[in-house]
Amino acid sequence: MRFAVVSAFLPIEEIAPIAVAADQLGYDSLTIADHVVDLETLATPYPYTDSGDRRWDATCEWPDPWVLAGALAAQTTRLRFFTSIYVAALRSPYQVAKSVGTASVLSGGRVALGVGVGWCREEFDLLGQDFGTRGARTDEALELMRELWAPGWTSYDGAHYPTPRLAMRPEPPAPVPILVGGLSDVALRRAARYDGWVGDICTVDEAVATAGRLRALREEAGAGGPFDVIPALSDAILPEDFARAGEAGVTEVMTVPWMYYFGRRASLEQKLEGLHRFHDDVLVPLR
Repeated sequence: MRFAVVSAFLPIEEIAPIAVAADQLGYDSLTIADHVVDLETLATPYPYTDSGDRRWDATCEWPDPWVLAGALAAQTTRLRFFTSIYVAALRSPYQVAKSVGTASVLSGGRVALGVGVGWCREEFDLLGQDFGTRGARTDEALELMRELWAPGWTSYDGAHYPTPRLAMRPEPPAPVPILVGGLSDVALRRAARYDGWVGDICTVDEAVATAGRLRALREEAGAGGPFDVIPALSDAILPEDFARAGEAGVTEVMTVPWMYYFGRRASLEQKLEGLHRFHDDVLVPLR
């Protein structure tokens, strides 16, 4: 079982010290959230709360994920970084491939692209991207980006992104893992075609059920090789809770360790202490 520390909603000045501590303590990854802007007024409901309200307030900061990953990679040695979740369809796939590929080079291959189709129509409208075609464009963009990250010349015959023969350098030192987020059947089927699934907050039982569903979808698609299942577990507290999830196919858990000890309003000092305590209470017994 691996553990990823969630950086979403943190003040930007706290992220680097938390990443450095996580790196030193043996956490596996740090997650990075994504929005280009946070619009004051939305007609689109947020899909991951019962009320439709956003989980963050107006003071929340949204650093560019790939700029942040490059900066954090320079301050760490082994910690990996993945987005939870990056909305690729808000951007040109060429620019996304360039940013992710450069971050991969700077980090020595320690980044993964966690991608979703997005939920906020107003953000798509603001950036001049079509909301209705975001799923089809995401599917095509993922295929294209894999080609762009490969060594040498490539071309791509796509409905949305027809690409003449070209090369994109620098090339990532290794294939960039693609992790797909989302809870719909379409999202799970998309995830099954790639390298993993990034979930939302759920119970252990829900995560176990999703892991089983993803196994079946991968078998149906004839997919092989390693595959990650990465939820955030709302009711896992003891090492045996995480172990049960791991035995059922969950490979990594997104966690906010200080929440167990100090709650949402923890100071930076308390967050760092929470990282140490969760390491001692959970990581060490599991490993």
